[in-house]
Amino acid sequence: MEDNMDGMTDSSDYVEMWIDLFLGRKGSEYFCDIDPDYITDRFNLINLQKTVPKFTQVIQYIVDELDETVLESMSHSRLEQLENDARKLYGLIHARYIITIKGLQKMLQKYRDADFGRCPRVFCNSQPLLPVGLHDVPGIDSVRLYCPACEDLYNPKSSRHSTIDGAYFGTSFPGMFLQAFPEIVPRHPTKTYVPKIFGFELHKQAQLARWQELQRLKLQKSLEAKNVDFSKNGGYK
Repeated sequence: MEDNMDGMTDSSDYVEMWIDLFLGRKGSEYFCDIDPDYITDRFNLINLQKTVPKFTQVIQYIVDELDETVLESMSHSRLEQLENDARKLYGLIHARYIITIKGLQKMLQKYRDADFGRCPRVFCNSQPLLPVGLHDVPGIDSVRLYCPACEDLYNPKSSRHSTIDGAYFGTSFPGMFLQAFPEIVPRHPTKTYVPKIFGFELHKQAQLARWQELQRLKLQKSLEAKNVDFSKNGGYK
């Protein structure tokens, strides 16, 4: 009886081994850990069966239920392919998991810890960012970072993160996240930077120049309507 219980403990520890290794790699900091029960529930995997070859085997590999003898019989290239397929499938499942109640809670903690970085815009006052995909289909674009304060998108600072597929977070995550936790929605910054030269704002000078040009064109059209002849140097006769 004790041997069986020891075996169950070892098996339980082994279940999360691949996920722990994946999350522990540099470049995986944006991902949260997915409950193995969620991964093995077929209902959660609808329409993902064709995303990778040997789908069932990849799922077993992710949750460490694939027989050791099967792994030992695989060639190096096949093991490498299996690993790549596991990362891709984990990412696609991850996009679904993070908009569940449990997933949102886990991402909330990562948001509070600023695991996704902070907005580089000065007037956003180091606002924590949220990962987002521009497409839900993998292989189109990489992940972007959304600032809830200025509502703009930014590229990740690290090259390790800039190669992550945006589909692993999906297009709906920031909206779902902010709707689930409205108390953390920041106020929009009201300050904007205006360049100046010797204290004079450039945009006001530009506005004045555009206004003057507009008035000149209006005057010119008015004079042309009265058949006033303009000379080459801009005067009139």
